[in-house]
Amino acid sequence: MELCRLFGYSKQAYYKRKMRSTPFAQHQNVLQSVQRIRQQLPRCGARKLQYMLNTAEASKGKKVGRDYLFSLLRNHGLLIGKRKKYHKTTNSKHWMRKYPNIIKELEIVRPEQVWVADITYLELEDEHQYLHLITDAYSKRIVGYELADNMRATTTIKALQRALNQREYQEKLIHNSDRGLQYSSAMYTKLLLDNKIGISMTEESDPYENAVAERVNVILKDEFGLDKVFTHSAQMKRQVDQSIALYNQLRPHLSIDMLAPNQAHK
Repeated sequence: MELCRLFGYSKQAYYKRKMRSTPFAQHQNVLQSVQRIRQQLPRCGARKLQYMLNTAEASKGKKVGRDYLFSLLRNHGLLIGKRKKYHKTTNSKHWMRKYPNIIKELEIVRPEQVWVADITYLELEDEHQYLHLITDAYSKRIVGYELADNMRATTTIKALQRALNQREYQEKLIHNSDRGLQYSSAMYTKLLLDNKIGISMTEESDPYENAVAERVNVILKDEFGLDKVFTHSAQMKRQVDQSIALYNQLRPHLSIDMLAPNQAHK
């Protein structure tokens, strides 16, 4: 801030002094609102919190500043840190046909233009389970999923079938995935072709080629607690269902003007 520089104050010192001068009741109101949001979105970050708080307060003519909110969250130990990285589940060393990446230069401008697919693993105390996901690349909406104890193509097909059953638009659609054997299988590609869906696959091991799918995996684990070790499969299934519902209904995304996926899909 130019005024801070002219009077010899750092930006941090300015906001620290402003925090001290803000009424205690205002701090408490903001913290209570943060708590309400994080009851449903436990690891919602500060930038998205600011947007959601200001959206809720718009009718009251109040705004929560970015630096004020960051300082408040920091002072109360409520900033969200980075989490661990996760293992890959892709086996691309197989003899089945691999398709070229046809979305590499594509501008994605509408829902159901591109679906991205991936599989991520979840942990039980004595085994792994696998969450098969299909996400709309434009709206970031999870349109199909299936949780199972395997990575077989028959399970991946269930996620795809769920997505097809919920399809809302009938314009040209492309399905993009890594080169995993599930997505290259004859059963899976036949279902795509029968529904006149183009097939695209990543060409390198670079995760940026399937960045939306990778990002959704991280969000579900980091922000919705799916990275924990579950005690039994029924508990895991309930949390997966609840997490995906909340993600689709409430979780804002910077890339779609802070809309939630269900909003963007409409």
